[in-house]
Amino acid sequence: MDIRELTQHMHDFVREKGWYDPDSPRPQTLRNLAISLNLEASEVLEHFQWDGELGDSDSLADELADVALYLLQIASIADIDLEQAILRKLENNYRREW
Repeated sequence: MDIRELTQHMHDFVREKGWYDPDSPRPQTLRNLAISLNLEASEVLEHFQWDGELGDSDSLADELADVALYLLQIASIADIDLEQAILRKLENNYRREW
């Protein structure tokens, strides 16, 4: 499955939940999605909060998936080709002085 198919599956799920509906209690605005992305990324940190060791890799995988889903949704709604953006950024990073 590629990034476009993952994005489509994400949109299908959000539509099924009714979150794209105009009267949704969870409006899928870029602002709200960016906040949600940040909250989910913070949940990744919780796995390393006290000892730095990975205890539950399945739980961490779930949090990483949540982060990825919000990232896919933000990129799609903002009309950003995430795959191309990542490739462009990697190319720029290779040329960057670190």
